[in-house]
Amino acid sequence: MSELSAFHTDIKAILEQARSKARSAVNFAMVEAYWLIGQRIVQEEQRGSNRAVYGERLLANLSRELSASLGKGFSYANLRNFRQFYLTYPDQQICYTLCSKLSWSHNRLIMREEDPKARAYYLAESASQQWTVRQLERNLQSRSFQRLLSSQGSSPQDRLPRSEPLGDFIKDPYVLEFLQLPESGQLRESELEQAIIDELQEFLLELGKGFSFVARQMRISTETSHFVMDLVFYNYLLKCFVILDLKTGKLTHQDIGQMDMYVRMFDDLKRGEDDNPTIGIILCDSKDETVVRYSVIQESQQLFASKYQRILPTEEELIAEIEREKRLISGRNTEPLSAEPDENAP
Repeated sequence: MSELSAFHTDIKAILEQARSKARSAVNFAMVEAYWLIGQRIVQEEQRGSNRAVYGERLLANLSRELSASLGKGFSYANLRNFRQFYLTYPDQQICYTLCSKLSWSHNRLIMREEDPKARAYYLAESASQQWTVRQLERNLQSRSFQRLLSSQGSSPQDRLPRSEPLGDFIKDPYVLEFLQLPESGQLRESELEQAIIDELQEFLLELGKGFSFVARQMRISTETSHFVMDLVFYNYLLKCFVILDLKTGKLTHQDIGQMDMYVRMFDDLKRGEDDNPTIGIILCDSKDETVVRYSVIQESQQLFASKYQRILPTEEELIAEIEREKRLISGRNTEPLSAEPDENAP
């Protein structure tokens, strides 16, 4: 690069940095202003004897006044959003520390989430992972927060010596509608793998934070045999390798045994001294909880089985599936394993 080209590049970088700072400053000012407007509306509404009627009239009159003097952006619906913004985050410190890092479009989407823990998650992740509005909207629609495993008690996330809990990283189910797979019918594992590679960036976003791609069809050899692993990733937050084994059919105990061997082999032959134990995730079309419950996954700290869905389910379908998985996880963590009852017993 010539000295003149380097000079031009430096000037462009200075201007881009200045524009970024200006956008951040404007964004902070507008988010703060909308919060303050919402606060002032609520304070004024509380003065009315019939607050519901008074509030509607107050917003309608305010909308006409502001639109006449300041132009667009102050519709009745927008003013209601400002009020809801304040009611959602009555603590101004939250507005300054979290909400102000995001655009008003981000905040408007997040405040519709009823669960306070989910809101906090989406605020933090949107800021730290720099989600676009489109990415945030998809994560909200696919209930990304609710799909993260949140096992309690003697769960793997409590036992592993990691700086981050596994429940913040592993989902069940994974939603892969962006792969544009057929909604039904038999699918070859090679087709699933190729679809993931073709949409690798989207797949990394669905996997979650901290994942980077390492290899596909990674070959590991011992003195007597060769083995091939479908997809290998590294998570720099968990500080460990993550092996994905793709299954287009129902999960079997053979699949679990194979992944258990892969993880042990990878730890022995590939894992670095500073790496945490390798994680193995079997991504399957469906799974029988009995197979999971009576397999090494039950007690393993490193093995997981997650389903994938080819299309984006409705909110009701996702909620039902998430609740089913939570009940199964809870049952595995609290109920002792027992033999089938003897039908001939008195």
